[in-house]
Amino acid sequence: MVFKRLLGAMGAGGPSVDTVLDGGAVAPGGILSGQVHLQGGGTDVEIEHIGLDLIARVEAEHEDGESEGALVFDRFTVGGGFRLGAEERRSVPFSVPLPWETPVSELYGQPLGIVLGVRTELAVAGARDKGDLDPLTVRPLPVQEAVLEALGQLGFGFRSADLEYGHIGGTGQQLPFYQEIELAPAPQYAHAVSEIELTFLATAGGMEVVLEADKRGGLFESGHDALTRFTVSHHDAATLDWNSEVDGWMRELVGHRASYGSHASYGHDDPYAAGSAYGHAPGHGGHEGRHSGPGVGTAIAAGAAGLAVGVVGGLVAAEVVDEVGDFFEGDDEEGEDD
Repeated sequence: MVFKRLLGAMGAGGPSVDTVLDGGAVAPGGILSGQVHLQGGGTDVEIEHIGLDLIARVEAEHEDGESEGALVFDRFTVGGGFRLGAEERRSVPFSVPLPWETPVSELYGQPLGIVLGVRTELAVAGARDKGDLDPLTVRPLPVQEAVLEALGQLGFGFRSADLEYGHIGGTGQQLPFYQEIELAPAPQYAHAVSEIELTFLATAGGMEVVLEADKRGGLFESGHDALTRFTVSHHDAATLDWNSEVDGWMRELVGHRASYGSHASYGHDDPYAAGSAYGHAPGHGGHEGRHSGPGVGTAIAAGAAGLAVGVVGGLVAAEVVDEVGDFFEGDDEEGEDD
């Protein structure tokens, strides 16, 4: 598949590329490393540059509904400026830092339904090909894992996770999208809220935890959203009583009496419109309201030992791998101008 795509721009005798990431998941802010393997074609060529794009599947809301598309959220040049001989094999090692806000795609080894990828671009004599694409697996930081573990032990259940285009007002958010983890309320809060939405915004020094509750209406008031934020240090992961800490957050959130507004302010431009730097959308999802509903990750069960206890039927991992390939392959076939 990769080789066929390279033929389009570089001719039948052009080089091919295969990127191999070092094994294991990487944490936000950590180092992503691997090798770009090049195979020369029928003639010598000048490799102008080798680039790596970090890509995420992101949803965006519009007046007409929702759309989703591949969004490049970081880009690196890892090599280039050399001649690749005919039939020559060459490997280019790389080590690049992940942004601190890179979304988490797995918890305790179980996928959450977030689609991330690393795409390799090869530029030869003015022709550029978005060639090899590899799924990217991101594990939580220790403080993120501590919060999620506490939520599980308090009785909150995992529903789904997705990436939303937009910015959470009043935060230090850097990326043009944020991860939203949707949770079913613990029994002790189910009378007051129907759903909890959790977002982590990590930095080198710590992390903002944004919590939003869909509060139920009462006899004399309608339902509304309540939002609150907390800041924790990475050093807190091993020192705090997280069950008590997170339970305190939830009590404060549930106690809010007024709406603090929605997470995102999207602006007026379609991030996936033709010519946009964010790529394009395969189409509208046709969903009503804010949420896209359960995704691949909803098979992850919640339990007293944590949010990710098991996978129904053992199918989630395979489905997520297929989805990475299907989604990005479809995006490339339609053509994307960065």
